[in-house]
Amino acid sequence: MQTTDEKYISRCIQLGKNGLGNTAPNPMVGSVIVYNNKIIGEGYTSPYGGNHAEVNAINSVASKELLKESTLYVTLEPCSHHGKTPPCADLIVKNKIPRVVIGITDPHKKVAGKGIERLKGSGCKVTIGVLEKECREHHKRFLTFQKKKRPYIILKWAETSDGYIAPKQDKRKNKPEPYWITNKHSRQLVHKWRSEEQSILVGTTTVLEDNPKLNIRSWTGKNPIRVVLDRNLKINGKYHVLDKSTKTIFITSKEKTSSDNLIYETINFIDKVPQQICDILSKHQFTSILIEGGAKTIQAFIESDLWDEARVFVGDVSFDSGIKAPSVVKKQVKSIAILEDTLNIYSND
Repeated sequence: MQTTDEKYISRCIQLGKNGLGNTAPNPMVGSVIVYNNKIIGEGYTSPYGGNHAEVNAINSVASKELLKESTLYVTLEPCSHHGKTPPCADLIVKNKIPRVVIGITDPHKKVAGKGIERLKGSGCKVTIGVLEKECREHHKRFLTFQKKKRPYIILKWAETSDGYIAPKQDKRKNKPEPYWITNKHSRQLVHKWRSEEQSILVGTTTVLEDNPKLNIRSWTGKNPIRVVLDRNLKINGKYHVLDKSTKTIFITSKEKTSSDNLIYETINFIDKVPQQICDILSKHQFTSILIEGGAKTIQAFIESDLWDEARVFVGDVSFDSGIKAPSVVKKQVKSIAILEDTLNIYSND
């Protein structure tokens, strides 16, 4: 059975999920304010540049005088520095909230315990580490970015029942388009995932053969920023990734001037390519990325051990021959049936 503190931190996590896909590079924090064992205020992080969760929770309290006798719960240590918004720790102190319960400390170098020190220094009673495991899972994107200096990396692909990610070239039509392996429900789920992550990445071959839009069509939400590997700038204007509808970063070996929504970044494609890609992604402050293909690109990240989750659909079709699917040798944590499809999820703990 959960303790009282655990119950309210659980609610904070639930609230924080409302910010998924909108708060990055900020973490999706949730906060509640409790008076006399009753929630009197709730909040979660606004889209990037807006209020943090604690501010929204405090602002939602109708009777501000109750704050002096309340407890504030929050999934992540309140910030103590001026960024796009003032420090949350200062606001908590200003409102004389006597107790704060925190899921986990913030590893960001500008916070890292300073928020807790500010609260304790004002006489506030602080409890740390409530539902710590659950809060770390909730904040996995932010924590990976802060600790590993790279985004949280999700690999996604669909493979046939006989282990192929794509058919032979002669099976494709003249017009570049996806060759579907999974059903429409699985494909809709992928669009939901796209709305949840900050960016999406594919290689040159995927663009040339499938001409993907890499946007959200069967779901609602913000399109992820597109990242395209194009070593020799083979992709021309007939492909969707050059339509300027969404910010797109091309990673190439050639020098090219950036313009409008098209950004060009150069790397050396000879050695440690996945790490160089991660460095570019970190430069742009991407806390998460969904890598959708192709097989060589995904396998390169697997072999470099630069990934956190693999989400693998197995469709009820077979190709007999074609491009072999990537191979991941890690613990499978979940298997889900989506009608005739199977979704296997692997974790790289």
